[in-house]
Amino acid sequence: MNSTYRLPVPLRVAYTIYAGLAFLPVALGVLACVLLLPTLRLRRSAARFAARGWLVVVGLRLAVRHPARLPAGQCVVVANHASYLDGLVLTAVLPPRFGFVIKREMSAVPLASFLLARIGSEFVERFDRHKGASDARRVLRNATNGHSLVFFPEGTFAKRPGLLKFHSGAFHTAARAGCPVMPCVIRGSRTALPAPSLLLSPGLIDVEFLPALPAAAAGDEQSTAALRDRARREILAALGEPDLSQAA
Repeated sequence: MNSTYRLPVPLRVAYTIYAGLAFLPVALGVLACVLLLPTLRLRRSAARFAARGWLVVVGLRLAVRHPARLPAGQCVVVANHASYLDGLVLTAVLPPRFGFVIKREMSAVPLASFLLARIGSEFVERFDRHKGASDARRVLRNATNGHSLVFFPEGTFAKRPGLLKFHSGAFHTAARAGCPVMPCVIRGSRTALPAPSLLLSPGLIDVEFLPALPAAAAGDEQSTAALRDRARREILAALGEPDLSQAA
């Protein structure tokens, strides 16, 4: 289910300029909201409304399959990562009780880091082990306090289609919080905004929630690894792209 299509380059340039111009008032509106709204839930709701509105305005249609599978209580969502659009897409799709776990490099982007922090995103270091452990403890504290979180367990995305190996942080977090893991598949975002290009194409982005997986036992490395591998297998099977587990 993917009718996203690639425009010729001159039309993609024109479309990208249009999408960028449409994004400016949305970004300013969100900035005002995150500055002025008093609660995290309200700020996240404003970001969700803005993300959905921008996608509609620029012709990136959303199809969401099986949203009823999303647990009413706390959970950890794990999704494949294919494009810079993925975070915005899940912001548009998920309820405002969800916060994102994001690579720390994004904290160096001034406006983006401010907006992300104000909607409760968690920045995690990927390359410095000491800082990464400190970040992981902070994420875990939030999870054990009942927060629902979104992870892209590949940590990055490849230029070619496929699913990279999964890191274990999301699954350790779910185990310690005692909450289920919700595998999620995003299709179409890679075609709409392929790496490393910054040129957009319009079309359909399909988000599918797979059946929730029960949490692993806290502190049990073997069951946590088994949960990670099961979530990856199910996402890979539903995604229909190559297995890139041997890639970086």
